[in-house]
Amino acid sequence: MNKTARFVTLGAMALTLLLSASATELLPAQAAGQSTAVQILAKLAVKGRAPKTGYARSLFSDGWGTISGCDTRNFILKRDLKSITWRSGENCMVATGTLLDPYTGRKIDFVRGVKTSLAVQIDHVVALSDAWQKGAQQISSNSRYALYNDPLNLLAVDGPTNESKGDGDAASWLPPNKAYRCAYVARQVAVKSKYRLWVTAAEKAAIQQVLVACPKQPLPSQ
Repeated sequence: MNKTARFVTLGAMALTLLLSASATELLPAQAAGQSTAVQILAKLAVKGRAPKTGYARSLFSDGWGTISGCDTRNFILKRDLKSITWRSGENCMVATGTLLDPYTGRKIDFVRGVKTSLAVQIDHVVALSDAWQKGAQQISSNSRYALYNDPLNLLAVDGPTNESKGDGDAASWLPPNKAYRCAYVARQVAVKSKYRLWVTAAEKAAIQQVLVACPKQPLPSQ
């Protein structure tokens, strides 16, 4: 089976199977909702950044998977936007909605269209290339696919701000909205714990500095 066919097959499966069944490689769900970000950060391995050699986005997925009948992008839009309307004749295609952007704190009106859709983008909170250099090379293709499509690692956010983040980790980029930083780094810790990814020393220090202000910040579960 070629790579494209394999991803199509995976996408046709209930993605929840990948997000749970592939967990034979992942850490137990002891972290999510039961521990603080500070506690789980202390358990993450600390290593240097591996070379980016061989990285390609297609090694994670060649497109969005499917969750509950929606492609992952629309699933996240449905989760994160308010006052949603649906495209006529579509079962799961968000046409308009309002986002209270966690990264900037601004309200953004989303309107689907060639020139307007990019105002709201779906961010991989742990960037894929960052994940690749911190352990994702060593997990299976199924687990990388799950990481790409896992709602735990996805947020609807302001497009330009997402583009400014690039593939930065917490040592090089944090949301301009300081009120969201605790939740943001907690989500990164949750993802890295779940997928057995490591942090660099500088990244860990940056996360610790944020969590000083919120030592009881819980990990998100989804």
